[in-house]
Parts: sequence; structure tokens; C-alpha cells
Amino acid sequence: MTDAEFVREIAQPLSGGAEDYDGLLELIGDARFVLLGEATHGTHEFYSERAAITKRLIAEKGFSILAIEADWPDSSRVHSYVRGTTTDANANEALSGFRRFPTWMWRNTVLLEFVEWLRSFNGGLDPKRSPVGFYGMDLYSLHASIEAVLKYLEKVDPDSAKRARQRYSCFDHFSHKPQEYGYATAVGAAEPCEEIVVEQLVELQSKASEFLSRDGEIATEELFFAEQNARLVKNAEQYYRSMFRGRASSWNLRDRHMVETIENLIAHLDGSQQPKAVVWAHNSHLGDARATEMSHYSEVNVGQLMRERFGNETVLIGFSTYRGTVTAASDWGAPTERKNVRPALRGSYEELFHETGLPRFWIDLRGAGQIGVLQQRRIERAIGVIFRPETERLSHYFHARLPEQFDAIVHIDETRAVEPLERTSIWDTGELPETYPFKV
Repeated sequence: MTDAEFVREIAQPLSGGAEDYDGLLELIGDARFVLLGEATHGTHEFYSERAAITKRLIAEKGFSILAIEADWPDSSRVHSYVRGTTTDANANEALSGFRRFPTWMWRNTVLLEFVEWLRSFNGGLDPKRSPVGFYGMDLYSLHASIEAVLKYLEKVDPDSAKRARQRYSCFDHFSHKPQEYGYATAVGAAEPCEEIVVEQLVELQSKASEFLSRDGEIATEELFFAEQNARLVKNAEQYYRSMFRGRASSWNLRDRHMVETIENLIAHLDGSQQPKAVVWAHNSHLGDARATEMSHYSEVNVGQLMRERFGNETVLIGFSTYRGTVTAASDWGAPTERKNVRPALRGSYEELFHETGLPRFWIDLRGAGQIGVLQQRRIERAIGVIFRPETERLSHYFHARLPEQFDAIVHIDETRAVEPLERTSIWDTGELPETYPFKV
């Protein structure tokens, strides 16, 4: 039996029917944390399949937290919409906070439908059950989070707001480009704002009892969001200073912040029933770093940290594709493009899955992961918001042992680019096929 024939034997085909993920939900069982990855930041099927799995986790297993690889303030607007506490008329308006590059990651047609589904689900929910929340866990939003803290304090305690504004003025010399702050502190051209952001978080926490005594449940939610923004400012300040000390330092700070956010959400929402969380992020964040090249560079990630802290209560699910198209850019901040995803390289997991001849399937890696075919170290593809096919082997592949990296893998052999809400002529045109004009 060939390697591909063996994989075909253990693969569970996906037909697009309602029962597709029955076995996956059985594997998840009573786990409290389900981490759903993606091999690219711009594939329609990764978004749509994650949404389908998440809907079932919410409806059938009582999950009430969705934490995504996005900024907290932008996600908070969507959170208000799905909870029915906003003036936004529809999901498009609620998603309009996502204006920072890459906008297509969260302003796309799949999210539009999914956010409306969340709002509808919450609207028909039994009052005894906790509504679903939509939260960002990334830390790029330093200035937006500062503004959110100031807005909250101006509402509840103007004197505290004045002190906070004075502290945060430390960043005023750097406009709204925190990378400039990080560089200036790295070369000694500016003093770090480290102490003042810690002071601000401590003061906000010290006044919690006073603020909570005013408006009951609403005050609890507002304080939590303000505190999370203040914590984000503290962590983002460290992150932007670390950018110029090497990749491992900044990467680890970012992923530790994501895990800290998940833990804070669980603690905040902990009531009669322990809350359960779904997490959406790239495979590189959610697949256990110890099973990949990341470990050689002293990098940790969300998947590793969650396994270390919560053990079998955490289920890691990855996604892969062999070929198709993807929404991405050629450089940071460059126009959104619809690019071709070439057939996966020889020796990759993606090529192995392609050779099964199955168009869509998932594999229980816990049950089959010790078999040599899958345990063998292979290359695996990862496409972020930047995609440069001309340097693909160097910039978009890494070695991994898949059964140690994930508990399950979903493979969709041919995929298409996720559709941005703001389509451009460049995206509409797309790349010409590599065989143009010969069609072979």
C-alpha cells in the first residue's frame, strides 16, 4: 500500500452535508478550547469551514467565546452588534472598524454572513444561557486601545482620564505609527513608555470596585473592556520595542498576549458553567510550535501554550490545500490581489493529501498520528498576508510533524480566494495562469 493509499483509508471525506463534522465533534468531546487554524490568511474555504464548525460548537456544545486573530477595539464593535447593543444597522457596518491592512482578513463575504448568524443566534437564545461574544486577541492596536481607555475614563472618572491622558502623551511624538516608537527606543533616541503604561493599568485595576458599584452588569462589561485595552497598551508597548531585537522576542510576546487574552475572557465570563472558547488564527499560531521548525528558533505559539496550560481540554485543528487562488498582497500595505496558489511542492503533506484523489476530507490525527506515513517529517505550506510565489520554498514552507502539531487536519484540495467586501480591479482581474496563453 502506498503512502497516499494509506491516507485515503483513514481519511473521512467531506461532502458538504450537515453530517460532515459529526466525527470531528465527537473527537472534540468535552474540550473547552477548540483552536481552528488556516494555512493562508485569504482562502474562502478555510473561513467557510471554520464558520460551519464553529456554528455547530456554539449550537450543540455551548461554546460562547469566539477569539480571533484581530485587534480588540475593532472586534469590540462586532461584539456589540452580535449582542444587539449597537447602533450599527447590519454586519457590514459592524465590520467597518477593520480598516487597518489587511482588511480582507475580517472584511470578507464569509464573515459578513457569519456575523449575521451570530446576531440571529443570540437573539433567539434562552435567557438562561450565555450569549456568544466576538473578541479580538491581537495586540497591534496601541493607539486605538489608548483612545478606548480614555473614552471609558472620561465617562466614569474625568480626573482619572486626565491622568491617563498625561501618561499616554508619552507616545504623542510618534503620530499613529508605533513602529517609529519601537525604533526610536531601540536606538536610544527616545525614553521607553514602559513604566507609565504599567502605572495606568494598575490604577485602572485599583479603581475597579469603585467603578463597578455604579451601574451593575453593564459596568462590569465596560470595565473589563477598558482593562483589556489598558493591558493591550502595556503589551503592545513591549511588542513594538521588541520588534528590533529579533523575530523570536516579538513573536513570543504576541502569542503570549493572545493566550493571556483567552485566559482573561474565561476568568471574566466564568459563572455557573465554565465558558468554552473557539479560537481562529493562522496554523502557525495554533499548531503546536514544538512540532515545527519554530522550536529551533526558541519560538512558542498559542497552540503550544494552550496545550501546556490546559492539556486535553484543548483541541488543535489545522487546514491545508494543494492549489487554487488566495487573497494576499505582494508587500505590507500593498494592494489586495487574487493570486494563484501553485500545486504544493514534492515531499509536502499537501502533495501527499492530493495523491489520495479525495477532493475534501479530514483526518483524526490522534487516532492515526503514530503511523509512520504521517509521523514522517515533511514540509508544510504557510501563506500569510504577504505571498511571494517566486520565493515559495524559502518563504512559505517549513518542516513539521503533523500528528504532533495538530489533533486533526482538514484538507481541501482545490480552494479559491476569499472575497473582500471592498473588491478592487486588481483583485477582480487576478493573476494570469502560469500556462497563459497556451492553456496547458
